[in-house]
Amino acid sequence: MDKSSTLLVHYDKGTPAVANEIKEALEGNDVEAKVDAMKKAVMLLLNGETIPQLFITIIRYVLPSEDHTIQKLLLLYLELIEKTDSKGKVLPEMILICQNLRNNLQHSNEYIRGVTLRFLCRMKETEIVEPLTPSVLQNLEHRHPFVRRNAILAIMSIYKLPHGDQLFVDAPEMIEKVLSTEQDPSAKRNAFLMLFTCAEERAVNYLLSNVDKVSDWNESLQMVVLELIRSVCKTKPAEKGKYIKIIISLLSATSSAVIYECAGTLVSLSSAPTAIRAAANTYCQLLLSQSDNNVKLILLDRLNELKALHREIMVELIIDVLRALSSPNLDIRRKTLDIALELITHHNINEVVQMLKKEVVKTQSGELEKNGEYRQMLIQAIHACAVKFPEVASTVVHLLMDFLGDSNVASALDVVVFVREIIETNPKLRVSIITRLLDTFYQIRAGKVCPCALWIIGEYCLSLSEVESGISTIKQCLGELPFYSVSEESEPTETSKKIQPTSSAMVSSRKPVILADGTYATQSAASETTFSSPTVVQGSLTSGNLRALLLTGDFFLGAVVACTLTKLVLRLEEVQSSNTEVNKTVTQALLIMVSMLQLGQSPASPHPIDNDSYERIVLCIKLLCHRNDEMKKIWLESCRQSFVKMISEKQLREMEELKAKTQTTHAQPDDLIDFFHLKSRKGMSQLELEDQVQDDLKRATGEFTKDENDANKLNRILQLTGFSDPVYAEAYVTVHHYDIALEVTVINRTKETLQNLCLELATMGDLKLVERPQNYSLAAETSMQIKANIKVSSTETGVIFGNIVYETSNVMERNVVVLNDIHIDIMDYISPAVCSDVAFRTMWAEFEWENKVAVNTTIQNEREFLDHIIKSTNMKCLTAPSAIEGECGFLAANLYAKSVFGEDALVNVSIEKQTDGALSGYIRIRSKTQGIALSLGDKITLKQKGSS
Repeated sequence: MDKSSTLLVHYDKGTPAVANEIKEALEGNDVEAKVDAMKKAVMLLLNGETIPQLFITIIRYVLPSEDHTIQKLLLLYLELIEKTDSKGKVLPEMILICQNLRNNLQHSNEYIRGVTLRFLCRMKETEIVEPLTPSVLQNLEHRHPFVRRNAILAIMSIYKLPHGDQLFVDAPEMIEKVLSTEQDPSAKRNAFLMLFTCAEERAVNYLLSNVDKVSDWNESLQMVVLELIRSVCKTKPAEKGKYIKIIISLLSATSSAVIYECAGTLVSLSSAPTAIRAAANTYCQLLLSQSDNNVKLILLDRLNELKALHREIMVELIIDVLRALSSPNLDIRRKTLDIALELITHHNINEVVQMLKKEVVKTQSGELEKNGEYRQMLIQAIHACAVKFPEVASTVVHLLMDFLGDSNVASALDVVVFVREIIETNPKLRVSIITRLLDTFYQIRAGKVCPCALWIIGEYCLSLSEVESGISTIKQCLGELPFYSVSEESEPTETSKKIQPTSSAMVSSRKPVILADGTYATQSAASETTFSSPTVVQGSLTSGNLRALLLTGDFFLGAVVACTLTKLVLRLEEVQSSNTEVNKTVTQALLIMVSMLQLGQSPASPHPIDNDSYERIVLCIKLLCHRNDEMKKIWLESCRQSFVKMISEKQLREMEELKAKTQTTHAQPDDLIDFFHLKSRKGMSQLELEDQVQDDLKRATGEFTKDENDANKLNRILQLTGFSDPVYAEAYVTVHHYDIALEVTVINRTKETLQNLCLELATMGDLKLVERPQNYSLAAETSMQIKANIKVSSTETGVIFGNIVYETSNVMERNVVVLNDIHIDIMDYISPAVCSDVAFRTMWAEFEWENKVAVNTTIQNEREFLDHIIKSTNMKCLTAPSAIEGECGFLAANLYAKSVFGEDALVNVSIEKQTDGALSGYIRIRSKTQGIALSLGDKITLKQKGSS
């Protein structure tokens, strides 16, 4: 049922305008007072007030007014009031307004005529409109185009009414004549729209007879032409060849909106390579010509859709797509890179990498504040290219290594991870990478980057010169030993004052003294001497990055330094023939490790060394003191083997994800295949031939058969009432991104007709009903379908509840049947997604909302419980399978998902097996918004008990 939509405006009913006050204002002669009174009357109507007593007053005192504002408000008032009684018949008093409307349609002022005609477009009562038809037809020949274009729309609306074709029997013929003579673009567009809506054949004939002129038509008319073509091709797909020629001619139009619609229409109607290529080129041109970021994002979405269906054509346009990187917006750049990375092939990889390298160089200018973040995206893209095509690694790795000392830590970390993977997968680049890394190591200033760089040095320095250079580089970056000292001086210098405050005390021979800051001092001679507490030795200006980081208390880095030195010493023992040199190097390494332990245990350190780092450094010391072949094998071979295994698992995971993305379609063996080769090709263009080929391929591969699984559809049907209720109702719920569609089947199980049957719904949560409920009549023992649309604004668990209200013919009391609640599940909004470990940790640190759920389950196997949580929450496990395999009694894993609204959901599962076999621990959920954290927590709490 079509009903006119109204705009709901808030009106404060706490101080409502009294009908008598409005009546007095309307009866007066003050125009401004009348305008205010009419506005109040309209507001009251919008808020549900009927105020029938004002109707006669408005007819007497407002209808005769010549003021344009009053006339406009009068038409709004007439549009809002009820014009029919409960039986659907027009109220007798409505006849009073017909004469006024006729006068308006014959008014000397074109504005009054135009707004009255526009008002008639919204009139649904044939009895009111019927006497006005002659006046409406007269306005088709009015001199002013504003009147003519509204007259055409009024005729179209009246013609579409029930029995409207009897009021205007020859309306299509009249409008076709108007269309051929009309010069105003808007009136011409409305005339063509009327033919398209009410007499499609006439519109098609007019279009085909003016094919050569279509490109010269106005933008609004061209948009209607495209709409007509889409409609005709749906009903007559065999004729789409001649219409596609029109669309391709419109691709050269001046309007960006028309070009965009042309491209979209081409894609929807044809799968021929020529048509798809033309559409993709159009999107790429618009991507460069449009300045609005939202438009660019929409165009990238269209290109992404084309990539999924026609990848081989999009591969040719990868450079055109990458030109969108010129936009300073990070979202546009990110989406552009995502599309391009899935289009790289052996043929275009060199061009793509060359372009990405140029973009990386541009980020060094420092003109834009987000250059660091953009550079990180480019580095990740180049990394992905080098992994897929190792032959290009040599052209980019040395350029990227210049950014190891980047102030953007995330960018530098991406570079060092990239270098670590490339040096393993490209053995030919090992020597050049190690040489460059040792030359630039002193530039690295980030505590997160140094450990990875040190690991590379320890694993891939293989020759004698490389091992010696590696040890020398580490010693140089650590500076002179020791890292701190206790100095004794009679007067403190300025330097010591800056570094550490001094204290003095009277001491006697060989007595320990506790100084003011809690440190100890001893003195062998009895004298008054000033002692300074232990102070950090900052080293010379040439001292490197490792020293600076160690002095800030980064003892994890110290443990990595110790491990790297240990590996290098063990490697030196293999490649160096001189035991003297080996022993000398061992001594120097031991001195460095002991100095780090002393620093960690001294008061000069910002905080004491942690147990893990302490034990690691002590292990390295023991290993260097007691070297054997078995330990050498573990340190020099097993570590590398673990890394190789990790890379192979990562590549395997990526291949599985790629396979999952590719859609597999199946054709039935008895499906019809239409061989176009056996048909006559007479009169068919090349585009039509290509299109026919593509259709045959789709039929052969089963791409046309995409019917929804019936069993899955049955699972989504919810029973709303009981079987014993007089009205039985069930709903089929469809969740599609921001919309929830309810298809409610209502069955009258009684022997009498139900009148004014209404499905009243209400929502809880971030759900909003789109339309108001309507009344229906339902005959005895019959059924009907009622559709309701609900908008969703966030990822929260919502509830839809309500009732069915109806009346019977015997008893006019309203009967109510309460409906079961419909719970909208959060699982309908989130889907598994993938992100890097670095991105996961970054989001985990940034997100402020956390929900901590204690593990409470009957499942006794850690891996089984994790699989159950993954299945229940529809999330993706980011932790590698090798990291969670085995039986150790502990399990920690990260899960990730993304909602349709772009929200990220992070979950960390940490569980431990108790002595009695039960599992304990916590599941922590973090998100940027409160709704998804709470909803996901409730879901986990509900589902974690068992596999049900």
